[in-house]
Amino acid sequence: MKVKKKKRAYKASNLPPGTMAYKGKKASLETVIDIINYSNQTFTKIDCNNVEDGFNFEGNEQVTWININGLNNLEDIEKLGTHYKLHPLTLEDIVNTNQRPKLEEFQNYIFIVFKMLYFKDNDELQYEHLSMVVGPDYVLTFQEADGDVFNDLRDRIEAAKGRIRSQGADYLMYAILDAIVDNYFTVIEAVGDKIEDLEAHIFESQSNNENTPSQIQHLKQEVLKIRRSIFPLREVINRLEKLDNTIINEKSLSYIRDLYDHIIQVNESIDLYREMVWSLMDMYMTIISNKMNEVMKVLTIIATIFIPLTFIAGIYGMNFTNIPELQVENGYFILLGVMFILFIFMLIYFRRKKWL
Repeated sequence: MKVKKKKRAYKASNLPPGTMAYKGKKASLETVIDIINYSNQTFTKIDCNNVEDGFNFEGNEQVTWININGLNNLEDIEKLGTHYKLHPLTLEDIVNTNQRPKLEEFQNYIFIVFKMLYFKDNDELQYEHLSMVVGPDYVLTFQEADGDVFNDLRDRIEAAKGRIRSQGADYLMYAILDAIVDNYFTVIEAVGDKIEDLEAHIFESQSNNENTPSQIQHLKQEVLKIRRSIFPLREVINRLEKLDNTIINEKSLSYIRDLYDHIIQVNESIDLYREMVWSLMDMYMTIISNKMNEVMKVLTIIATIFIPLTFIAGIYGMNFTNIPELQVENGYFILLGVMFILFIFMLIYFRRKKWL
C-alpha cells in the first residue's frame, strides 16, 4: 500500500514582526463584508464590499458586528486595523492561518484566534482560520472565505430572540464562540459515526479488505487534525473566564463558564474517539491474525490426519522383496480400509476435542 506524501507549505521566514502575509488556500476575489448594527430597539444589516462602510456605526450606543470574508485582501484589513487601532502583531495573526488558537489582551480590545469547523454541502469537513476582535461596542470577525456557522445567530439577532439584543459586545463575543463550540459537537458526532461504521465493517467483513488500513489511517489523520484545531481553545476560554477587563461585563462570566464546560466535554469526546481510532488498527490486525490462525489450524489438522496414512503407505511402498503382507490376498483393499477407518477415527477425535 503506497502512502501519498502531501506537499507542505511553510511560513515564509525572515519577515519583520507585524508583517501581514496570507498563506492560506482560500483566496477570495474581493472582500465581502457583513455589517450588523443593533440595539434593544433597532436593527440594521448591510452587505457591502467597501471596508470603509463599517466606520459609520461608532458612538451610537449600539453594538456593531462587522464580519470580513477574505483574508487575502491585505489592504482592506489594514484599513480596518488602522481605523480601530489594532496592533500590527494582531493584523499579522489575523491573516496567518497557521496561528494556534490564542487570546491576547490589549488596551482597547481583546483579540481571540480560533478554528471554525463545519461541513459543506458535499459532507466535506472544512477547517477555517477565524479571528475575533472585541471592543467596548463592536466585534470584528475575520474569516478566510464565505460560509460559516453563524446563520442561526444572525437570525436570532434579527428576530430579537433571547437576550442578545439587550446585551453588549461581550455577550455577542460569547454567542459567536458558543456557535463555534456547538458546531464542534456536530463535527465530532459525525466523526464518531464514521468510527463506529468502520468498526462494524471490520467485524462484519468476511474477507480481507485492502482499503481498510488506508481508511483507518485517513480517519486517524482527520481526528488528529480536529484535535489540533479544538484542544487549544480550552485554554483560551479558561483565560477568558479569568480575564479582568472592563470590556467583559460580570454578567457574561456565567455564560463563559458554561462555555468552558462545553469545550471540556468536546475535548473529552475527541480524546475518546482518538483512542478508538488508534485501537481500530490493532483490532484489524487481530482479526486478520485470527483468520490466518483459522487457516493454519485447518492446514495443520489436514497434515496431522495424513501423517499416519503417509507412514503406512511409506512402509508398504518400500522395495523389499520379503514383506509378508504383500502376499496377502486382498491386502490392498484391507490396507485401504484400515487407512479409511484411521481417517474417520481421527476426524471423530478432533471433533470431540472441538478442534474442528
